[in-house]
Amino acid sequence: MIKAVRGVHDILPAEAAAWQHVEATARQVLETHGYREIRLPIFERTELFARGIGEVTDIVQKEMYTFEDRAGDSLTLRPEATASLLRAYIEHGLHVQPKPVRLYTMGPMFRYERPQAGRYRQFHQLDVEALGEEHPAVDAELMMMLVELFRALRLADRLQLEVNSIGDAACRPAYRERLAAWLRARAGELCEECRGRIDRNPLRVLDCKNPACRPLLDTAPAIRDALCAPCAEHFARVQRYLDASGLSYVVNPRLVRGLDYYVRTTFELTTTDLGAQNAVAGGGRYDGLIEHLGGPPEAGNGFAIGLERVVLLLGRQQAVEAARPVALLIPLGEAALTRLLPLAEAARSRGVAVDLGYGARRLRAELERANKLGIGHAVIVGDEELTRGEATVRSMTTGQQRGVPLDKLPDELAALRGQP
Repeated sequence: MIKAVRGVHDILPAEAAAWQHVEATARQVLETHGYREIRLPIFERTELFARGIGEVTDIVQKEMYTFEDRAGDSLTLRPEATASLLRAYIEHGLHVQPKPVRLYTMGPMFRYERPQAGRYRQFHQLDVEALGEEHPAVDAELMMMLVELFRALRLADRLQLEVNSIGDAACRPAYRERLAAWLRARAGELCEECRGRIDRNPLRVLDCKNPACRPLLDTAPAIRDALCAPCAEHFARVQRYLDASGLSYVVNPRLVRGLDYYVRTTFELTTTDLGAQNAVAGGGRYDGLIEHLGGPPEAGNGFAIGLERVVLLLGRQQAVEAARPVALLIPLGEAALTRLLPLAEAARSRGVAVDLGYGARRLRAELERANKLGIGHAVIVGDEELTRGEATVRSMTTGQQRGVPLDKLPDELAALRGQP
C-alpha cells in the first residue's frame, strides 16, 4: 500500500464540513467588508519569493520546495501567498483601481518543516490584503475584521489579539544592531536555533518558542523604546482606533514577524489550546514591498490565517456536521427507479439534498443504510405505490409513515428539510 507523504494530510469527508464552514464564514465576513477573491497559481518563479520574503529568512534558506522545470527555470511551490498576490496585483494593473484595493485568497501553501499539531508541509491559509492605503486606520480595521471573523466562528473568546510595532527602515536597523549585540553577549544561554539567527535575523530570536529561552528574551531591549517619531505616532493612532472600537488587545513588545517585508504594525491572534504553536493568525503592514517587487511605491497591509489550526479549534469547540440528505429515496423495481429519478432531481434543483437508491438492494437493506447514514426519512416507491400514484414517506425516528402524491413529492421533501 502506498501511503501519503510525511507532512501532508487528507481532509476526509467527516472533516470537510468544518472546512466548508470556515471557508463560507470567511467569505461572508470578508465580502461584507469589501474584499474580493483572487485565485493564484500554486507555484511561481523562485526569485519572487527570494525577493519578496527575504534571502536570509528560514523560509527561503531551509523550507521552500524548489525545482527546475524542463526549460531549466527555477520554480517554487508557494510558501506563503502575499508575494504571489502582489505579483498578480502588479502584473494585471490592479493598482490603478481606487484605494485601498481589498483582496483575499485561500489555498494550499508548502514549507518543508517539522510536522506538528496544526502544521503540515502542505498546509492551507486564508490570506487577506488591503493595498495602496497608508492610513493607520487600515491597520485597526484589519484587526477588527479578523476578530469579527472569529466571532462569527464562535471562537473569539478563546483567542487573544496581540499587537506591536517593529519600526521601519528609519529606526529598525539601529535597533537590530543593538539587539544583535545584546544577544551575542548572551549566546551561551540561548538554544542552537536562536544562536544561528543572531547574525542572520536577530528579530526572529524574539519569536523563539523554546521555554528555556523565554525568561532571557523577556529581558531583551524592546523595540518600542527605539521607534522613530513617525512610527511611534502611527502606532499610537492604531491603538487609539482599536480603543475606540472597544476591541480587547495587549501590546506584546516581543511580537515580531518572520518575514523581512513587515514594517510598523504587526499583530497576531493567539490561543493556549494548541501548545507552543499558539498563533492562529498573524499579519501587519508591509509598506515598500509592492515597489520592491516592481510595482508603484504603495503601502500594503494584511494577515494570514492557518486554516488547519482554525479547524482544530473548531473541532474542540463545537461539532460541525455535514449536511445530511433529507431523505433516502428507495425504488423497488425498475419502473419505480424511472419514476423517482426526475423527482429526485426536481428536489435537488430546489436545494434539497436527497439520496437515491438504484433498486439493487432489498427494502430492509436500504432502510439499514438510511439508519447508518443518519438520514431522517425514507421514501419508498414500489409497484403498489405506482398504482396509487403516491410514495410512502417513513420517519426513520418514529417509524410512522404516510402516503404522499408522487407529483407533490418535491414539495414534501422541501417541507421535511430541517425536521428530524
